[in-house]
Amino acid sequence: MAASSPFLILLILLFLLSSVSSITPLDPNQLEALRSINLPISNNSLLCIPSSNCDNNQPFRHLISLTISNCSDEVTLSFTALQSLSSLTSLTFIDCHISTIRFPLQLTQHLNSFTSIRSLRKLTGVWLSKLTNLVNLTVIGVPVNASSSKIILQGMKFLQFITLSQCDLRGSIPRNLSPDLMFIDLSGNRLMGKIPYSLTQLTTLRHLNLASNSLNDTIPITIGDLVSLQNLSLASNRFSGHIPDSLSALSELTRLDLGSNGFTGKIPNFLNDMKKLKYLNLERNDFQGILPFNATFIKRMEFFRVSENYNLCYNVSVLGLNKKLGIAPCDENGMPVSPSPSPSPLYELAGDDDDDGSLEQKKSVNNGQRKVVVGVAIALSAIVFLVVFLVCLSKCCK
Repeated sequence: MAASSPFLILLILLFLLSSVSSITPLDPNQLEALRSINLPISNNSLLCIPSSNCDNNQPFRHLISLTISNCSDEVTLSFTALQSLSSLTSLTFIDCHISTIRFPLQLTQHLNSFTSIRSLRKLTGVWLSKLTNLVNLTVIGVPVNASSSKIILQGMKFLQFITLSQCDLRGSIPRNLSPDLMFIDLSGNRLMGKIPYSLTQLTTLRHLNLASNSLNDTIPITIGDLVSLQNLSLASNRFSGHIPDSLSALSELTRLDLGSNGFTGKIPNFLNDMKKLKYLNLERNDFQGILPFNATFIKRMEFFRVSENYNLCYNVSVLGLNKKLGIAPCDENGMPVSPSPSPSPLYELAGDDDDDGSLEQKKSVNNGQRKVVVGVAIALSAIVFLVVFLVCLSKCCK
């Protein structure tokens, strides 16, 4: 065993040396480009810089992903620097309030992921539309100058993930989107109109967030064709009508948010049968009738809201008295019971004053009775004293 130890050590050293020798430095042109952007880059950098990934090419490694965050005022992008970084397939900006510049053609063709979170000033739809090979597009908290989102998305045929949230987008939801889409978030914009039929035919779609827009009309019956959907949020729009029965086909749904709209009719019973549902928000609508859920259903919800539906009520025999629901209990006809007026502060105070007054009155009566007794006792004592005095006086006179 001892004789084999030096051989084992030699093998380990050879392995380490081969590993070290396989590490190649970053492309000098890319290092120079990163320095020109004023990113903190070491002169002896053998590996990738933080927040990036590299390939394993020889003789130099090349950046394939780069995240630039919390930019200082010294960070500046140039067309020349971006030309040297055209090997990038993923580029992310987070909290970088720098001006948008023209991307080299090679970079726009290579990028399959682009993210801008509260970054890049003067972003336009035309500028974004040139990134035609994207699989993932994420823009959050950045006003985008575009007449409609169609300008941005119509040429992106490979998209699987779209997030254009809080971008001040207007117009309608674009039709003929990439058929491979799995994730759509268009929340917090100014979109108007209906949900297009083409959107409900994206059978791979798992996440659809259209909250906080000005969308209207009803939920299309074809919503049930989104068989892979797990998250549906239509909150804070102007939708109306009933929840369609076709929604029951969404067996994978875990989150349903229809709050703050104008939905009417009864809450459908089929929601009870959606076993994966964990988040349900139906508040601030105009639903009516009896709440169809029992205590077991509500207990398994991670989030549950039905308040501010003034024509909706719950069955006391099923749920007991539950003021936390924010709706009234039902009467014997299945109608909301007008909540009995809780005693007003003035009424409560008046009641308390009456009680205090009666106590004071009792005290004053008792005190008066005591005073009468004392007075009588004093009077009797005075009479006795007077009688004794007169008797003594008459004896003295004799």
